[in-house]
Amino acid sequence: MATFTLPRNSTIQQGKTHKAEAGAKNVKAFKIYRWDPDSGENPRTDTYEIDLDKCGPMVLDALIKIKNEVDSTLTFRRSCREGICGSCAMNIDGLNTLACLKPIEDVQGDVRIYPLPHMPVVKDLVPDLSQVYAQYRSIEPWLKADTPAPPDEERRQSKEERAKLDGLWECILCFCCSTACPSYWWNGDRYLGPAVLLQAYRWIADSRDEHTGERLDNLEDPFRLYRCHTIMNCTRTCPKGLNPAAAIGKIKQMLVERQS
Repeated sequence: MATFTLPRNSTIQQGKTHKAEAGAKNVKAFKIYRWDPDSGENPRTDTYEIDLDKCGPMVLDALIKIKNEVDSTLTFRRSCREGICGSCAMNIDGLNTLACLKPIEDVQGDVRIYPLPHMPVVKDLVPDLSQVYAQYRSIEPWLKADTPAPPDEERRQSKEERAKLDGLWECILCFCCSTACPSYWWNGDRYLGPAVLLQAYRWIADSRDEHTGERLDNLEDPFRLYRCHTIMNCTRTCPKGLNPAAAIGKIKQMLVERQS
């Protein structure tokens, strides 16, 4: 029989419970993953009881309330609070999403909050995004054109050409999709993942870009692109309602068509 040994300090333990203030009636429990690499201790799940009558409607509101009023050591990323920056991406109630867009009332029972899965954790709810940003950089996500731009005006597109970018430019690089993808879990060091591939297609589809062939060459690899098995977790979890799987499929189609 095969035996599996977990890495040292990997078992999540029961942590502290912070009770709601006396007299609170509309109480909701938030069970939050906590880990401090400097402590040398195992990760734990701390429970915070929050009076929803004194809290905003979103999960991010609760996290901010906890940090400001209950436990200042809680660590997480956040910025715009409008679903634009992607900073507060985390796993809430088993789904990768943005804390600023997740209503507390949508969660039945306790609200369980973890960092994005299958990513190194810096501390608490903060994942290390170094690898995914390096992969993003590798696709050269900027306009590449050899033809000089028209003097004193922008590079023009027709309405039809511009429409091809809809569903692509809205990506905010929160990486909810990539961290929900089993193929990325297994091959994250070589497979680019749905977020980066959607961004790659955004530039391939741009009529102003003149390096389509070079971009396709960069993706034609058994691992960089073809580890996608159309599991569709990426599309289901995207908090912006985008379809990375469709973009990946279009890249594959273009590679096939140029060989025929």
